[in-house]
Amino acid sequence: MSTLPVYPWHLAPEGLATRRQLRALGLRPGGQPVVAQLQRPRRRGRPPLLGYLYRVDQAKPVRPMTPGRTRALAAALRARRICPQCQQDRGYCIPRSLGACVPCADNH
Repeated sequence: MSTLPVYPWHLAPEGLATRRQLRALGLRPGGQPVVAQLQRPRRRGRPPLLGYLYRVDQAKPVRPMTPGRTRALAAALRARRICPQCQQDRGYCIPRSLGACVPCADNH
């Protein structure tokens, strides 16, 4: 197995981009393999952050949002707003750290 080239943060060569950078360009990796990594050092002996790089010339356009995907996304977001304890739509995503809406979490 070959090792991937590792570049310091902000010093990746032209033509390579992270997933977020591809998305900002309206692109996606499209099944291509990772060609390199970015490495960002961190303080206090923590391990460095790694980011995968993809070739921009092999990236594919982002798939358009279909009515079915729009409905599925709306249903998923709606489910995140419903409190599992009081079953009410709270209008905000229920914090996973609390496991319930703020009023229900305060009562327990």
